[in-house]
Amino acid sequence: MRFISPKVDYAFKKIFGSEQSKEILISFLNAIVYGEKKVIQSLTIVNPYNPGQVLTLKDTYLDVKAVLADGSIVVIEMQIARVSAFSKRVIYNLGKAYTNQLGIGEDYLGLTPVIAVTITDFILFNQSPGVISQFRFHETTHNFPYPDTELQLIFIELPKFKKILSELNSLSDKWIYFIKQAATLEEIPETLGEVSEIELALNIANQAKMTVEELEAVDRRSIFLQDEKGRLAYAKEEGRLEGKEEGKAEGLKEGQIQQALSLAIRLVRKRFGEIPEAIISKVEGLPLDALESLTEEILDFQSLEDLSNWLDGR
Repeated sequence: MRFISPKVDYAFKKIFGSEQSKEILISFLNAIVYGEKKVIQSLTIVNPYNPGQVLTLKDTYLDVKAVLADGSIVVIEMQIARVSAFSKRVIYNLGKAYTNQLGIGEDYLGLTPVIAVTITDFILFNQSPGVISQFRFHETTHNFPYPDTELQLIFIELPKFKKILSELNSLSDKWIYFIKQAATLEEIPETLGEVSEIELALNIANQAKMTVEELEAVDRRSIFLQDEKGRLAYAKEEGRLEGKEEGKAEGLKEGQIQQALSLAIRLVRKRFGEIPEAIISKVEGLPLDALESLTEEILDFQSLEDLSNWLDGR
């Protein structure tokens, strides 16, 4: 038995955003958003997974969006590679989901809460070892919430999750383990199978129950995402090496300037004795080529006035 990886956004959409995924999504959101309390009893999945869109991924909504019974909106996204301005994009999508509820002229009273759940296959917050992070608006000095706080950000950072099967104690542990490790399983483990919603999720992820077109689409998407992740890593490494080489070159040039400056000042003092601070300052401000010229022309100057005139002409 082999399973597709929920970390591939297309597979994530199939598992959590299909018409038959409601109970799966309810269990997952209750575990992650509401601390395993059964707050969500029902929901409606918006833009559900459509097998007919398998062949053309560009028109497929790869995030999962649901409307809860109280009207609250939840948007869930799986992100494998960190991209530029990713944190801003998350905020933008949250704000867009909130404001798009209203049409022109509609009252603000019609706005309902929006929760953005973002799952990352990279570490986003080095400030905390926690796998799950939650953000709301709070006053910074006295830490009280903003009135009618209706925007919430929740992040799940998969690399921080280190538990093995025997260590899974909570429902949130089991869901996070499923997302991170499903593709490595060869059967449904007892500790995951005892949660009916996770067992259903694994059955949806079972490659044997997928069409050839679906498997090809998942494979294409997986290759694309891995290539993108590799491209970003390569660009980062190239930038690091380039910066290192530039740093070496800059350091070498700085050393040459200091050496030429030291020589020029020694020659000037040897020629004219004590030098006014104003002239020393002018010498220190010379570029490398001018310092090298000064060490060659110093013997042609008959007085400090000649030197000063030469410096003023640079």
